[in-house]
Amino acid sequence: MSQNNPVYPVIWHNNSVSLIDQTRLPLEYSYVEIHRSEDMAQAIKTMIVRGAPAIGVAAAYGMYLGAREIKTNNRNEFISRLEQVAQMLRETRPTAVNLFWAISRMLKTAYESIGTVDEIKSILLETAQTINAEDLQTCHRIGDNGLKALPETPEKLTILTHCNAGAIATAGYGTALGIVRSAWREGRLEKLMAGETRPRLQGAKLTTWECVQEGIPVTLITDSMAAHCMKQNMIHAVVVGADRIAANGDAANKIGTYSLALIAKAHNVPFFVAAPLSTVDFSIASGNEITIEERNPAEIYQVGETIITPEGVDFYNPAFDVTPAELIAAIITEEGVFAPSELIKYQNKQMA
Repeated sequence: MSQNNPVYPVIWHNNSVSLIDQTRLPLEYSYVEIHRSEDMAQAIKTMIVRGAPAIGVAAAYGMYLGAREIKTNNRNEFISRLEQVAQMLRETRPTAVNLFWAISRMLKTAYESIGTVDEIKSILLETAQTINAEDLQTCHRIGDNGLKALPETPEKLTILTHCNAGAIATAGYGTALGIVRSAWREGRLEKLMAGETRPRLQGAKLTTWECVQEGIPVTLITDSMAAHCMKQNMIHAVVVGADRIAANGDAANKIGTYSLALIAKAHNVPFFVAAPLSTVDFSIASGNEITIEERNPAEIYQVGETIITPEGVDFYNPAFDVTPAELIAAIITEEGVFAPSELIKYQNKQMA
């Protein structure tokens, strides 16, 4: 993988969807073929496809696959059954707002399209492909906008990231890693430091894999090493992605992001969130309203096939935490760089 030979985690071809199986990376680079909406729902739930923007793209194709499976020429019956497909997909991952955004856009398209059921199905496929293409363009714009936000330093930058907000978490190129890619392209990056991201190790498995494929220097640290590295002045900025951003700028991201933001604040290291505007949920006032997904405790007590805890231990495994807006230096989007408090102003201006 390189910028001349990029990787795409969700591909439509031969009337099916190919997903990079992210559960097998970095040891195996393989694809899963998805032909049915139920299989897409399972792929999202089991994190074969993951990352908020990539989940949104996958869900859009899942909606089309579900539409294709509906055997009726009655428009009202078709719409009713498509709503059932939508609900199935909504129940896969409760935190990532791009999932709900993409499903809503597909439903809106179905409701507003004029023509036969077969014609509506064709329009739904076109809409899913448009969502896919738009997200790729969005990521490139986020990457380039991020260059304006990164601190100006005499030396090249060392950036710390958490989880994976790269090409495989989006339609391609990435949000947080899109900024890293743009900085590397412009000669401003010395290296990326990647936090391992317990418990699923997306930083260790996925972010490092992307960087190695592309020749971007990357150093892996455990999550507990971030404070030490900042104290040693080893990090110029932290850049992370987001799964949902509230109207006030509070941002939900992979568990451990909040503690990283606190550490960055204590060491005067700027903390940036990179995400498309579709990740901003203007219907919620603050991060207190964000549903936090809890996942299987096996992610904590098991590494591979090895159980690492004694019997009798209880487990708590939230997949996300919410970083308060006051800890975020800026939110970097395809439309520019915003202070968290500016998001709602931008939305109001767009609606005026």
